[in-house]
Amino acid sequence: MEIERINENTVKFYISYMDIEDRGFDREEIWYNRDKSEQLFWEVMDEVNEEEEFIIDGPLWIQVQAMDKGLEIVVTKAQLSKDGHKLELPSDTDKIIDLPIDEKVESLLDKGNFLNQKNTEEEIDDVDKEEEGEFESFSIMIRFQDIEHVIRLSQSIQSLEYYKDSLYHHDSSYYLFIEFEEDTLDDDAQENILSFILEFGEESGMTIHRLEEYGKLIYSENALATLKTHFPN
Repeated sequence: MEIERINENTVKFYISYMDIEDRGFDREEIWYNRDKSEQLFWEVMDEVNEEEEFIIDGPLWIQVQAMDKGLEIVVTKAQLSKDGHKLELPSDTDKIIDLPIDEKVESLLDKGNFLNQKNTEEEIDDVDKEEEGEFESFSIMIRFQDIEHVIRLSQSIQSLEYYKDSLYHHDSSYYLFIEFEEDTLDDDAQENILSFILEFGEESGMTIHRLEEYGKLIYSENALATLKTHFPN
């Protein structure tokens, strides 16, 4: 796979059909099976993040072009506008392109120039619930290269009662899914906890849905507290 970092917000990579098949995917299946195409995309994005430190922390704008021998994919970080009604996409001239959030999103999905489902649907849903006064709890996925890193985190962290956490294993990595309870902590306190956790792992674009389907569940709840019990200081 060839990876090219365009700028801070954009990365382009080329993956051949042979590479796709070597990963266990069928070249035709990825066009018609959404689960398979998402699985391939996030597997590749994990490699892109490792090589280019392209951390996914919000909605993505994804462009896919089919070539004779593979796929050329351009991924750009987008963000919700301040009013929460548009997606802002940086252009080549560092200006902002506004994308209205409405039924047109689905038509973009069908055309191959699509907004990553993991982020856009969750962001849009959060905006609707915030307007209704029903904002959901905040969640984040943390990736660890080795179980020892998770154990060291469990031995060091003090704040265990303010969030739900589960632990999964998938493709030689460990994933800690953290969900903060609604209204238990303010933003600064959440940020402090996350900053500490990220000293042991890294934020991942892996979805909880993908892990539930393809990963191995280690602890469904109280993951860090359970590890701390089994591996005390």
